[in-house]
Parts: sequence; structure tokens; C-alpha cells
Amino acid sequence: MADALPLGATSPVQTKRPRWSRKVKADNIAGYLFLAPWIIGFLAFIVGPMLASGYLSLTKYSGFGDAKWVGFQNYDKIFQDDLFYTSLYNTTYFAFLGVPAQLLVALLLAVLLNMKVRYVNVFRTVYYIPTVTPAVANVFLWVWIFNFDFGLINSLLRLVGVSPVNWLWDPQIVKPALILMSLWSVGQQMVIFLAALQGVSEELLEAASIDGASNFRRFIRITVPLISPVIFLNLIIGIINLFQTFTVAFIATKGGPINSSLFYVLYIYRKGFESFSMGYASGLAWILFMIILVITAIQFYFAQNWVYYESGEAPS
Repeated sequence: MADALPLGATSPVQTKRPRWSRKVKADNIAGYLFLAPWIIGFLAFIVGPMLASGYLSLTKYSGFGDAKWVGFQNYDKIFQDDLFYTSLYNTTYFAFLGVPAQLLVALLLAVLLNMKVRYVNVFRTVYYIPTVTPAVANVFLWVWIFNFDFGLINSLLRLVGVSPVNWLWDPQIVKPALILMSLWSVGQQMVIFLAALQGVSEELLEAASIDGASNFRRFIRITVPLISPVIFLNLIIGIINLFQTFTVAFIATKGGPINSSLFYVLYIYRKGFESFSMGYASGLAWILFMIILVITAIQFYFAQNWVYYESGEAPS
């Protein structure tokens, strides 16, 4: 005879695990099939090469023949390499001055293009075109603009009686010139800022205007905090992109003059595809990955002090 339950006790409820219908299973399978090309591409072209470069960074490998295991010798050589520090300094200079300049220009353009004026869509298109123009074409255009003898900027300087400037071949000027060149392609950041500005509540701006706030004060006190997540996004992406700058230096200056525009990724290219030191280049690449990872983590840590989310949650 089954044991009786104590008075007031209830029998445990046995919950059955819900069974998925055939339609749900078919939908899940279809979803995974649609994801499969991306997953395969991610594993084959990102994870696979990263793991391979991690192994090669511990070997002596020229790109041909067998890789010889050398342990951490490549990293020891890297940290004793003067050009490693030169390229890292040039890249850091370019990123930490170029990103704020890009954000400022992109935000100002977005504010202007957010105004309700005639032909605003035409202006938006014109300012965005350089972003979709091939990078090589953009660089050649700016090489002509910066040309010492017949470049556009120096021609204008001569007209007003100012001596021409050797923009791309003066060690003191080449990096600021390349930063100026990078401002040509801020269309992506501009569009993101424009979308954020159009999402700012008109009611808040009108209420502040009624209280007597000026346009500048409304922008600083209301608009900027509300679009701070987008500023943070563009900041993260901008630093990651500029730390990987290659095309502009490779085409315009070849890293010169006197290695003053030798950026980190250009140095990786030289070691890997000119000196055929693939193991050394792989070590450089992994150091760059760790540098970007640390900088990004630091930005996320400090973002909680200035990035405002309406939900009240800090970025993580």
C-alpha cells in the first residue's frame, strides 16, 4: 500500500519537458543553415588564421618550407627592435590624435546635415561619397593635393604669398598631414551620428528652450549625453581602425621620411612579405591584437563615467 502523504502536503508536480513541434524543429534547422556560411567563414578566415599565426609566432618561418620551433625568441627580438617602438609610436600618435579629430568633424557635419534645409539629401550624399570611394583612389587624390610642386594646397599658399610646405616628406609634418587626409573619409561616423541626432527627443529640446537654454547649452547638456553611446561606439571603432592603418602609408609615403610614417601594420607587412619573416610578423600581429584589446577594455571601464544609457545600464 502506498504511503499516505502528511496532512497539508501536496504531491510533487511532475513537469514535462515541452516537445518541439516539427515546424519549430524545421525552423531551427533552417536558421542554423542560414547561419552556417557565416560560421564556416568565421572559423575558416578568422579563427583559423588567428590560431595559425599564434603558432607561427613561436616559430622561425619564411613562408616556404617547414616552420622551425623557436619558442618566444621572436618576442624577445621584437622587444629589442627599435623599429617596433618607432612604428608603435607613429601608430599611437596617429590614432590618439586622429580619432578625436575624426569624431569632431563627423559630429559637426552630422549637426549641419540634421538641419531642415533645402537639398539636404544632396549634401548628405556628397559628404558620404568619399567613404564609398576606394581607399587607393582617395590616397592618390590626396598625394596630388599635397604635392610640393603642383599640389592644390601649395598652389593656394603661393597665391597668398606663403612658402609651400613639403607635406608628405617632412618628418615633422607628415603625420599631421596624414591625419588631415583621414578626415576625408568620416562619412561612416557622420551617418551614425546623424541617425543618433534624429533620435534625440524634440520634447526635451523644446522644454529646455522654453526654460531659456541657448542652442549651445541644449546641445552640450541634452544632445551630447543622449548620443554618448554613439560617440562611444565611434570612438571604439575609430581607434581599432586607425591602429590598423596601412593603405595610406603604403601608397603615399612608403613609411618615410626617415620612418616617420612607418605605421605598425606597414611594419608587419614589411617583415612578413618583404623580409619573409612570417614568424616575426605573426608575433607583431599578436602584440597589436593585445594592445587593441587592452585599450578597448580600458575604454569600456571608463565609459561608465560618461556614457549615458536611458535604461541606466553601463556598457559591459
